[in-house]
Amino acid sequence: MKVLIIEDETTASENLMAMLKEIDPSIEVLHVLESVQQTVRWLSANAAPDLMFMDIHLSDGSAFTLFDQMDVQTPIVFTTAYDQYALDAFAVNSIDYLLKPIKTSELTRALEKFRKWGKTDVVAYLEQMMKLRSGTKAANEYKQSLLIPHRDKLLPVSLDEVVCIYSTDRKTQVYLKDKKVLDYNRSLDSIIGSLDPARFFRANKQYIVARDCVKEIVIWFDSRLLLKLPIDLPEPLFVSKNKASEFKNWMTKV
Repeated sequence: MKVLIIEDETTASENLMAMLKEIDPSIEVLHVLESVQQTVRWLSANAAPDLMFMDIHLSDGSAFTLFDQMDVQTPIVFTTAYDQYALDAFAVNSIDYLLKPIKTSELTRALEKFRKWGKTDVVAYLEQMMKLRSGTKAANEYKQSLLIPHRDKLLPVSLDEVVCIYSTDRKTQVYLKDKKVLDYNRSLDSIIGSLDPARFFRANKQYIVARDCVKEIVIWFDSRLLLKLPIDLPEPLFVSKNKASEFKNWMTKV
């Protein structure tokens, strides 16, 4: 069985590969991709794998935008660490879904389920997946603002005012153009899927950055990109080497 992994967290993809090898050493992982755009390019240039494992929240937005860009002819097992409400909405459109951290028993179940599928099952599945194409978001359906709890209030914050969103293990903060910093009790994984991927980019595990706030791009010694924004940040904002090309393409899109 040849599989493709679409996952923007290195630890998660490495764990999944190790578990697949443990369950069935004959499984071949063809590639690990980090974004929707990387997946579009790979699927366009290569023969389809037998099965794909795909995180719901990727570095450039929701995994479901993939179906708005191309016909997907491969069954998918969705994985997610957040947004459990999404599972009910999309469970019928996938072979299976796995909630992180993935358990060996659940991964084994998904693989066995896939192996039992016949031609009729695959055709029915692909018909369901095609329905997602009409259900993906248009640009005007992405969030235009965030509703952020602050003391005893809820503050509506326009995304036009957001420079970046920064997250650590302990907290997430929204940095605004007026230099205000607001605490926001959500993970970057759960935020990025609701943002317009033409305007916001998941630069790394800690930062989502607004396109119109990137003032300067410095090429770092190890091929990473250092982004300069109009405000002070808690730590330097780097785009990793493997995302550098994707970021540059994103920045130059019309």
